[in-house]
Amino acid sequence: MKLGFVSDSLGGLPFETMLDHAARMGVSGVEVNTCGWSTAPHFDLTGMLGNTAKQKAFLSAFAERGLEVISMNANGNPLHPTDRAQGQGLRDTIRVAGEMGIKTVCTMSGLPAGSPTDTMPNWVVSSWPPETQAILRYQWEEKLIPFWTEIVALARSCGVERIALELHGNQVVYNVPSLLKLRAAVGPVVGANLDPSHLFWMGADPLIAAEALGDAVYHVHAKDTFLNAPRQATTSLLENGSLMDIPARSWSYITLGFGHGEEWWRQFCYRLKMAGYNGWLSIEHEDVLLNSLEGLEKSVALLQCVMPSAPADYQPQAI
Repeated sequence: MKLGFVSDSLGGLPFETMLDHAARMGVSGVEVNTCGWSTAPHFDLTGMLGNTAKQKAFLSAFAERGLEVISMNANGNPLHPTDRAQGQGLRDTIRVAGEMGIKTVCTMSGLPAGSPTDTMPNWVVSSWPPETQAILRYQWEEKLIPFWTEIVALARSCGVERIALELHGNQVVYNVPSLLKLRAAVGPVVGANLDPSHLFWMGADPLIAAEALGDAVYHVHAKDTFLNAPRQATTSLLENGSLMDIPARSWSYITLGFGHGEEWWRQFCYRLKMAGYNGWLSIEHEDVLLNSLEGLEKSVALLQCVMPSAPADYQPQAI
């Protein structure tokens, strides 16, 4: 496995300073935010598209420091019923990734409205009352599958081999069954970006999810979640309070090791290895209490201790 981080983890720093810190910390690459819910401070998507000179300069900044571009990340809601720019941002990200020879694009499945007349996304998380099933049929059959059929065709035409969908709340694809359902419908260009932090707050087990996904794991975001048991006891994990008020929330994103210790992350890496994954661990730092650089450094140090990096070489002796 190889270690890197998401560029927005140091989004407050200039591009070259961010890369200098990556090289100093000893990671191998950086995942680049391009659009969507990110202001993309390190990547001008519009200016980069079709601009060979800008693309070459961007890639050279990585190569000069011995770093790789892990992937492009177009996180957002590409199926938003009124904000068409998010879907266009994904398309442009795929195009520019193809032009730059980057084979993996990370994004989310999208969440459409619940009917043709709605104007807001609608996330169904229960099977009752009965209209929830009508909403799901509309979202899957009329929106999700047609959209991803188109996007897969675009990716193939651009030379992008993997689209890694983050299993994220407020998206149609948010867990293992929904990822596998979409993959079965549109083909193996689509796989999972396995981020344990989201599975934690949704009540799933990332260790078992890694095994269940198997070769459908295309990317891994390393992010932790703090589960605040006293708040959870009354609020549940269905939390919609401010992300900035950690003491008041039942769960919060947190620096690696502060929510789940080194032993858990060791097991997670091993489960990924068991599932056949030997790709990137890309740290996404979103802890609002710790300094971003300090939190990222602590996260890098933890994973450097636990992640397997060399190929297996054990062979039983001939006895």
